[in-house]
Parts: sequence; structure tokens; C-alpha cells
Amino acid sequence: MHPIERLRYVARASGAEQSALVRETAGSLSTFRDDPAGRVMACRRMLARHLTSGPLWWLSSRVCCAVDPVAEAYRSADLFDADRTPRELALALPEDVTVCVLGWPELASQALPSRGDLEVLVLDVAHEASGLVRRLQRSDVDAVEVPLSGLGAAAASSHVLILEAHILGPDALIAVAGSRAAAATTLQAGGEVWVVAGVGRIVPEQVWNVVAERFGHGDEPWELDDEIVPLSLVSAVLGPRGLEDVGTALANGDTPVAPELFKEGVL
Repeated sequence: MHPIERLRYVARASGAEQSALVRETAGSLSTFRDDPAGRVMACRRMLARHLTSGPLWWLSSRVCCAVDPVAEAYRSADLFDADRTPRELALALPEDVTVCVLGWPELASQALPSRGDLEVLVLDVAHEASGLVRRLQRSDVDAVEVPLSGLGAAAASSHVLILEAHILGPDALIAVAGSRAAAATTLQAGGEVWVVAGVGRIVPEQVWNVVAERFGHGDEPWELDDEIVPLSLVSAVLGPRGLEDVGTALANGDTPVAPELFKEGVL
């Protein structure tokens, strides 16, 4: 397959896990060894299709800023695949508590099957709850599917609400729709809100401003699949270094700034 055709295929993929997007994008970018302008345009095209993907901003920025972009593409993909966040989440959750998740969070769903002492309330976002509940129950985890009408009750009944960040900036994050209401309810009820931000999810202010400005442009906010959640509703951030306060987690972000990516690209 021609590199451009491969890139178009990857860019148009919807619902793909971030690990697959990062690996496939890294492979596509590696083909632009002697074409730096084409590599930048390829990154812009991917980001135009996956605006809220922190990992793709992270990968693209690292590749564009690297002395050896091809080596960096594969190095970054390997770092992403080696993400310790699921393991750290499994270790950090207290014993015998009730946790709540929305839909089928990619990283949290890897961590929860190893914690048979938890009760997991899975809110049915995007009709994904039943699949995750079955997976957890096969691992002897006490998991319950909760309809969206029960969001408030489930959030208020949880000791820890786990939100998974698509991308995390200096004052907010983007997560699946329903996250903001669930976070506010959990905090009001005395619970904690943990944001899972694995490798590549934390971006600097310059990148966040671009994403926030373009996010949901032209659409009614209540019609979007994702939403912006202010960090004032977040108790802590859980990443590859374990559970951290918000300020510490933001300071440890490793996405460089590549201004050439800020121009929109269309595929």
C-alpha cells in the first residue's frame, strides 16, 4: 500500500484503540524519511481527523522535533506500548471500594480485571458497558451495568470515579460525554475523581489551546461524543508514574511543542 493511502486508511479509522493508531501512524510517518514537508503534512492530516488524541499529538510532536524522525517514530511507539499506567492503576486503587467508569475506557479496562475485591459500576456510554461488564465478570470482578439515567446515583455511590483523558491540558481535559456531570456529582458526594492519563495524554498549553479552540466547532455541545472537563473537578491524575496530584502530573508531561503542526491539515 502506498504511504499516502495507508495514512488515509489510518486517519479515517474510527473507534480504534490509541495503541493501534500510534503504531500505525508511526509506521506511516517512517516512510517519509527524505520528505520532511510531506511528514509534517501527514501529521497535520492525522491530527485533523483525530483532534482530541493526545497520543497522536505526542507522537507527531516528537517526530517533528527529532534529529532522526524515523528512529523517533519507532522509539515513541515502543514507549507507548510499554505504558505502565494500567499496572499503576491496579496497584493504586484502595481495597474493597466501589469505583465508577464510563463506557469502555482503554487503560482502566486493562487494570480492573486484576482487582476482584472491587465493585465496578459501568455507565452505559456509547453502548459499550455490557461488553466491559461481561469481561470483568469473567475475571470474577463484581461489575454492574448502569444506564445513563443512573449516572447521578452511580457517581454519588462511588468512592472513586475513574475518568480516562483523551488529552489533558493545563486547566482541563477532554473525556467521554457524561464525565463532567459524573465528576461534579462524585465530588459533591465526598468521593474522589481520578483522571487516567497514560503515556502521551498530557500536552503543553500551546497544544491544548489549539485543541480547545477547534474542539466541537460548529456543533452543539450536547450532541458531541466527548466533552471538556475542568481540572477543578479532578482530585488526582493516574499515569505511568502512579497516582500524582494534578500539578505534579502536568509538570511531568513530555510532549514537545512543534508549531508547524498547528496549521490545520485536511485528508
